[in-house]
Amino acid sequence: MTKLSVNINKVATLRNARGGDMPNLLKVAIDCEAFGAEGITVHPRPDERHVKMKDVYDLRPKVKTEFNIEGYPSPEFIKLVKAVRPNQVTLVPDAPDAITSNAGWDTVMNLEFLTDIVDEFKSAGIRTSIFTGTNTEIIEYAARTGTDRIELYTEPYAANYSKNREEAIAPFIEAAMAAKKLGLGVNAGHDLNLENLNYLYTNIPWIDEVSIGHALICDALYMGLEKTIEAYKSCLRND
Repeated sequence: MTKLSVNINKVATLRNARGGDMPNLLKVAIDCEAFGAEGITVHPRPDERHVKMKDVYDLRPKVKTEFNIEGYPSPEFIKLVKAVRPNQVTLVPDAPDAITSNAGWDTVMNLEFLTDIVDEFKSAGIRTSIFTGTNTEIIEYAARTGTDRIELYTEPYAANYSKNREEAIAPFIEAAMAAKKLGLGVNAGHDLNLENLNYLYTNIPWIDEVSIGHALICDALYMGLEKTIEAYKSCLRND
């Protein structure tokens, strides 16, 4: 079964726009789980424009499903993750000023760096995932780091889905198959939505987890959070 992890960064962005505690991030996380989400994802950035460091500490005892922290493995990030001990850490190559994740790792160039980081997190009992594109050599080198999973950066799939969905999905099927043969788990995320999610799942049913934030929160403005999560979960079934 492919799990749905809800990225709640956009909820934190809305809260931060006015200060205070509205909407309440902890309540949203708890509600997402109650409505059927199998995980909560956060991406704390150095400028804390989304989820703040304090939020991560506050969320840890409240999240009863899978807690996934993603981010660039700076010394501060590593310290946070090791202190909080989430179920999973997803390593992304974001620059500090990146608006959102926009590329996967060059695991060939960063093999030694990523191997050291993966070793450190795995020794702490934290499952690791490396954000990658679909290049199979990159995925092979990701496996060499000792990571448990990769997360496929799905923006190119989403961007090309409406033009030619067969062509859009093809490199992702190849990449997911390569990862599977290497013994890696496969996650996916970025620009997935109610239009393109089921086709991804149908073609790559062994995906372990999808992490979805922006589109899901936007849909919730119209549909409500409970119905939105139900809709996304229905995309992860073939019935």
